[in-house]
Amino acid sequence: MIVVVAEKPSVGRDIARVLGCWEKGEGFLKGENHLVTWAVGHLVTLCEPDEIDEKYKKWRMDDLPMLPEHIPTKVISKTKSQYSIVKKIINDKDTEKLICATDAGREGELIFRLIYTQAKCKKPVDRLWISSMTDEAIREGFANLKPAQEYDGLYRSATCRSEADWLVGMNASRAFTLRFDALLSIGRVQTPTLAILVKRYHEIADFKPEEYYTVTADFGDYTGQWFDEKVADEKKANRIPDKEKAEEIAKAVKGKAARVKSVSAEAKKELPPQLYDLTSLQREANRKLGFTADKTLKIAQELYEKWKAITYPRTDSRYLPMDMIPRTKLTLQKLPEEYRPLVENIPWKEDGKLPISKRYFDNEKISDHHAIIPTPQTAPVDKLPPDAQKLFDMIARRLVAVFYPAHEYDAIKVITESQGHLFKTTGRVVKVNGWKNVYPADKGDKEEEAALPALREGDGRTVSKATVKKETTKPPAPHTDASLLAAMENAGKELEDEKLREQMKGSGLGTPATRAAIIERLIQVGYASRRGRAISATEKGVSLIAIAPPEIASPETTGKWELALDEIAKNKRDTGRFMEGIRRLSTFLVEYARDTKTEASFPEEMRRGKGKRKTSTVKPIEGVKCPLCGKPVQENSKAFGCSGWREGCHFTLWKDGLKRGGGPELNEKLVKLLLEKSEVKGSTGVIALKDGNFSFTPNGSEAPSASFPMVYEKK
Repeated sequence: MIVVVAEKPSVGRDIARVLGCWEKGEGFLKGENHLVTWAVGHLVTLCEPDEIDEKYKKWRMDDLPMLPEHIPTKVISKTKSQYSIVKKIINDKDTEKLICATDAGREGELIFRLIYTQAKCKKPVDRLWISSMTDEAIREGFANLKPAQEYDGLYRSATCRSEADWLVGMNASRAFTLRFDALLSIGRVQTPTLAILVKRYHEIADFKPEEYYTVTADFGDYTGQWFDEKVADEKKANRIPDKEKAEEIAKAVKGKAARVKSVSAEAKKELPPQLYDLTSLQREANRKLGFTADKTLKIAQELYEKWKAITYPRTDSRYLPMDMIPRTKLTLQKLPEEYRPLVENIPWKEDGKLPISKRYFDNEKISDHHAIIPTPQTAPVDKLPPDAQKLFDMIARRLVAVFYPAHEYDAIKVITESQGHLFKTTGRVVKVNGWKNVYPADKGDKEEEAALPALREGDGRTVSKATVKKETTKPPAPHTDASLLAAMENAGKELEDEKLREQMKGSGLGTPATRAAIIERLIQVGYASRRGRAISATEKGVSLIAIAPPEIASPETTGKWELALDEIAKNKRDTGRFMEGIRRLSTFLVEYARDTKTEASFPEEMRRGKGKRKTSTVKPIEGVKCPLCGKPVQENSKAFGCSGWREGCHFTLWKDGLKRGGGPELNEKLVKLLLEKSEVKGSTGVIALKDGNFSFTPNGSEAPSASFPMVYEKK
């Protein structure tokens, strides 16, 4: 009997159906030659510190760092019954060999190998490696099984990742928790991801908005914006610092003659976008559909497993292998009816072949899996849940688009002169719409520019009106799932250039399969929060990064560890050197926590031990006095208030009081400015303390959107 071990029951049932295993047993399906069982996720995991040594039950700085030579594994109690079933089956005397059919990736490899080792199994193993769950793909995979030894590099990489996270996480979390008397979670990938959010937090907090003015001239059938040709930075060339000067320019040209000084047209070409890997799919689904990274992954996994509609989603490749050209052609022909006109309009070659480009088909750019595309099995689009339909539509259109020609246009720039002042107008003339025909017209597309009349140098016009507009420089936008995923993929660098992103492959934070979980984990432990699409660091997260050394908080440094894991998987790096570096880092983090003189406050954190809760930590705000009684102002986890509250002064500013009205969460810096000046102008509006009230008024509004009394009385 050949035993197949799948990762999930649903996948196991699909494989069993193809193999003709219809006999149901407890935790398995059996056929004439095969028996299919499953792992139900993770059946085996690394032991906790106190399971390795009793002394680790009590958290003590003197017992750190914990550096066991070997980290033993244990059976997870929640799924112990299924483990017992799998162990009995794989060690049965009638079992000739095993087939590892867990997810074809680093973590799937680890799941199987841990079970195999824990069960002390010695049977030979083959590996099933498939990229879609269609019956055809499963049959093809079983026809091309490979010895498990060919994936030893992937297993070593997965083991190093798992043990590195244990060593860094267990040691750093305990050391910093003990040092700062608050339960802190620190991780090899989690903490540098938080550092990206904290960097943006400071960029926004430190941003000082600047006011400026622009002048727009209306020439009747087109408009132009004033600019200073002496300013090299095009983004700043239209800014006029003084209102008076802007009004002078508008007055000088209004009603006056104007002449077209120059007209230039630059031919431009936009190639079709590349196929999706998981990260690019998550980013675009966030931008276009508002899906979180986690939601996109879950829907994609369902499209893969349940509906058999797309290929394996947890991939980091945006290319297809050359031998998939025939299958890709079949996939296009099998797309649901609504895509048929788009497929027919592909510029097919005379012999019926697809127009192939190395931009999409490249054997050298294939990792464990190829790009995400639909399967040749016609997807039941009408049966898919609405969100799954939207995601499938993105993937299907992207596959069609890559075979369309480039989008070509002329970028037009017109310079018009009036009374010695220059006005610039930009537009575009589309020559070949190309791949953009695959996508419905997007009225909100920022790239779309106004159509211009046919203009030539020397043409005359009259300035019918000139408008002065007050503008304000904007702070960097908070991160979204899309921008944070980009920064994680490129170790802190938000790279839009496809070539540069490709060069950074393997050196990002985490893997495509784990990034969504890392973002959700930061939110779960209170280091980050999500408002709409925006993800921001919380004060707790900011405080953690303030005390964490660069060795654990630097995205670039951690990216190097991830690159090393990638090289281990490809048998290009020694595991011993990698783990030695991780041990040195773990030791350093413990010593750093023990010796640091930095202080930080983490209010109302759960302490170690059952049922013990730390009392609220109160921090005085240096040099800030209560506006009502003059006593020092202090901060706790929820508010800023008067230290004389026991004597009856109830001055209170709730940290999240203004958020419902679109205002910011209060921090120490804002409160200092507010109590000093009674009013703080920011990029989004004005915070004020006036007439006993604490309020926020958005820019452009005359009335506050949020207002609270600054005296809090318990009822």
